[in-house]
Amino acid sequence: MTLGQEFNVLGNWFIIHFTENPGMAFGMQFSGDYGKLLLSVFRIIAILGIIYYLYSITRKPVKTGLLVSLSLVLAGAMGNMIDSAFYGMIFSSSNYFEVARLFPAEGGYGTFLHGRVVDMLYFPILEGYYPSWVPFVGGDHFIFFRPVFNIADSSITIGVLLMILFQKQFFHPAEVTETAERKEDGEAPLVQ
Repeated sequence: MTLGQEFNVLGNWFIIHFTENPGMAFGMQFSGDYGKLLLSVFRIIAILGIIYYLYSITRKPVKTGLLVSLSLVLAGAMGNMIDSAFYGMIFSSSNYFEVARLFPAEGGYGTFLHGRVVDMLYFPILEGYYPSWVPFVGGDHFIFFRPVFNIADSSITIGVLLMILFQKQFFHPAEVTETAERKEDGEAPLVQ
């Protein structure tokens, strides 16, 4: 696909839209080659930290949901890191008029850790105009949900949302269980 090319999958609310993200979430980036290198090193350190944490908690009695959530975050982070590390080395630069070539003779568009992450999932569910009375944006066009993302981003988002939604069960299981047992026995809950 050429950069910006898209195919409608389910009407106008699920579209495969090819774009490349040079930075982090929502296309934010640090400037220059050193900024990209700094972001890549941070990602590697975060991945190693998640691996270490996952390894350490598997040796303790923890909820399976926490392991699944962290594994989703890890898988997504690794997927994006692989794209960022190698995509620029094996593909020519994408543009709006020509499809990128795999293993071009002149080499890829970037060096190790300087690639872009491919995003393709686009869900413009709702489109319209803000009412004119809304401050600052009145009359402006809007699209909900505008970001283009990939499966790895979805994996990270789902993992984080699960940890937020079930944080009491995942991170305080002993307190929750002990409080429930005390209530069943008719005892007053412990105050900390």
